[in-house]
Amino acid sequence: MSDATSGGDSGTSGDGRVYDVDGDHNFPDERLCQALEYIEDDEEITAYLEAQNVNPVARKRYNDHGTKHVEIVRNRALCLYDLLKGEGVEFNGAAEQGLAEADEPVIVALAATLHDIGHVVHRDEHPYYSIPLAADLLDRILPDLGYDVAEAVRLKGEVLHAILCHHVEEDPLTLEAGVLRVADALDMEQGRSRIPYEHGGRGINTVSSQAIKAVSLHPGEDNAVLIEIEMTNAAGVYQVDNLLKAKVNGSGLEDRLRIVALNAHGDGDNIVERIEL
Repeated sequence: MSDATSGGDSGTSGDGRVYDVDGDHNFPDERLCQALEYIEDDEEITAYLEAQNVNPVARKRYNDHGTKHVEIVRNRALCLYDLLKGEGVEFNGAAEQGLAEADEPVIVALAATLHDIGHVVHRDEHPYYSIPLAADLLDRILPDLGYDVAEAVRLKGEVLHAILCHHVEEDPLTLEAGVLRVADALDMEQGRSRIPYEHGGRGINTVSSQAIKAVSLHPGEDNAVLIEIEMTNAAGVYQVDNLLKAKVNGSGLEDRLRIVALNAHGDGDNIVERIEL
């Protein structure tokens, strides 16, 4: 996989930023590996990920929602899922549909990959446009991945639920959906706003993203995952206290996450030194 690190003892990179397909994981990963290979080789998925960036970036001067955003969200989602599984968290989406534990990360990966394709229609209300487009793709993808009709119907429903609920207007009913919702907000680093910033975009989303230096995920304490956010100035507070907080609320993971943001700037900008959610 292009967005994976080389093999190692852990299933994620040391800072929890990149999912390592060759690493040891806290869940059965064979089906996920097959799905990730399929995603990377599929021309139609690739075309959507490229085309979906035109409306938000070129036309709306908004942050990146294309191929790089999807890679980051998928990586963060799978790293977060792996860390939560390592803490003994039991996921309910696949289980309540009678699917296997091995299907949980497949749901997460497919939803992360397809969650923003509705942008090809419009930036506004894009999650609702993503649903029919993703449904059509899943009708082709899932049989190719070896799912029978009944399994494909159930897994498709779980993927679509997660896609819909990355939008703060809809509450996730599964932890798989909650993982995607949180991971979507964790793509907040400087690189995401590079294109609109270079083209003169100075909206709050663009400027605040410029203030986020790094986001990392680690095993925490008390069955929680630690999310560390390094800011270079106080503008990053918007990303943390508005966007990320809104995604965490209602995700079902509120008690499983500890979020700490630190202002690491060294020139005396100490308006905000530390935020903890």
